[in-house]
Amino acid sequence: MAAVLGVLTLVAGCGGGGGGDDGSGKGRRPEGARVTIRVPGDAPTISDAVSLARTGDLVLVAPGVYRESVRIDTARITLRGESRDKVVIDGELRRPNGVVVTAPGVAVENLTVQKNTQNGVLVTGSAAAVAGLPGSGGYDTGDEPVTLLKSFLVSYVTATRNGLYGIYAFSAQNGVIEHSYASGGADSGIYVGQCKPCRIVVRDNVSELNAVGYEGTNASGDMYVAGNRLVGNRVGLTTNSDHQEKLLPQRDAVVAGNLIADNQQPRTPVQADGGWGIGVGVDGGSDNRFIRNRITGNTNAGLMITATADLTADRNRITDNTFTANGVDVGWTFPTATRGQGNCLRGNALRRTVPAGLADTASCPVPATSPTPSGSWASPTPPAGIPFTDVAAPGPQPEFPRATTTGATVVPDVPALPDIADIALPSASLLAAGARVRTS
Repeated sequence: MAAVLGVLTLVAGCGGGGGGDDGSGKGRRPEGARVTIRVPGDAPTISDAVSLARTGDLVLVAPGVYRESVRIDTARITLRGESRDKVVIDGELRRPNGVVVTAPGVAVENLTVQKNTQNGVLVTGSAAAVAGLPGSGGYDTGDEPVTLLKSFLVSYVTATRNGLYGIYAFSAQNGVIEHSYASGGADSGIYVGQCKPCRIVVRDNVSELNAVGYEGTNASGDMYVAGNRLVGNRVGLTTNSDHQEKLLPQRDAVVAGNLIADNQQPRTPVQADGGWGIGVGVDGGSDNRFIRNRITGNTNAGLMITATADLTADRNRITDNTFTANGVDVGWTFPTATRGQGNCLRGNALRRTVPAGLADTASCPVPATSPTPSGSWASPTPPAGIPFTDVAAPGPQPEFPRATTTGATVVPDVPALPDIADIALPSASLLAAGARVRTS
């Protein structure tokens, strides 16, 4: 292996981790030193570089196509591409995952991950998710206790044309997914699942041309989805409870300041449940807040709430959102046994609700035990989808600032959580520069 102490770039830093062999057998790094390991200069592959890295190191990857799956199980290292569009980890439709993070405090930055049979980037504390067990989709379905990975960062990553999820945080907490782009996810572009409390922030991302733009399943407690562009998917956003994962039920997420528009794009993969033309879907989720989102041009429904046979949707609050040009702006449809209680609206621009008159009959605040009215409407028939591999490739995306000169990223143990009062209603052109799909 090419990496030797003499050619590695020392990074300022001290503390944590003593001297020792650098992996080449040719020397010892100074006590407390942090280094930059360059690919392919110091190591021929990303995986080789990661195997050399220690806590605090930066793995810096030169432009090229890297046909490998990278697993990071060393805490607090940074994997960064020199060029977001030109550093490509390609699964070649042969490997399940592009990057798998199983250690805390890891940052993945400024690169593209594509054409994996399951996930572009997987961040997880779950051995089952890493194994990707056949038929499980990488979920936890056994009796083993939940293990949560503590702290992560995914930033300026492009995840495109992956067979399950683009960026997948599962059984993880205390993390941020930001400034990233996801397209061609056969299930969803960005997914957060099985965390309580999550303390996860999903912000300033573009997710388009997926079956679902963002999905949060059994993701509860300090879960923030803010300032994202969820345009041109089949479904823009869902938050739901699902027996395929642990930590039921889903509750207590904040969805604020997002542009959620035109989610009936035909040249997209079809998710198993066949959702279509929906901006926001809540299925068995409770105590969620939808604040100052711009929800427009979704042919079935702007926001719909429903429930399963045994999981109610209660006390969801929909406030100060702008709804325009949706088939139904807000629609609630419940099984008789799980109608839900305490769901309410306030301060929204609404044209049509189902049942009619929800702005008056379910105005916030309502008693927490007040039964939610229920109705139904005719949904449009979704068109056939396309293979995820046929989704249009993304255009150039914004670069991580000073990617080649900035040292390793320090990931906080707990991220700073947004102040909801500071999140404004987004414009109709939010994050349009990096997007392929324009709003109508």
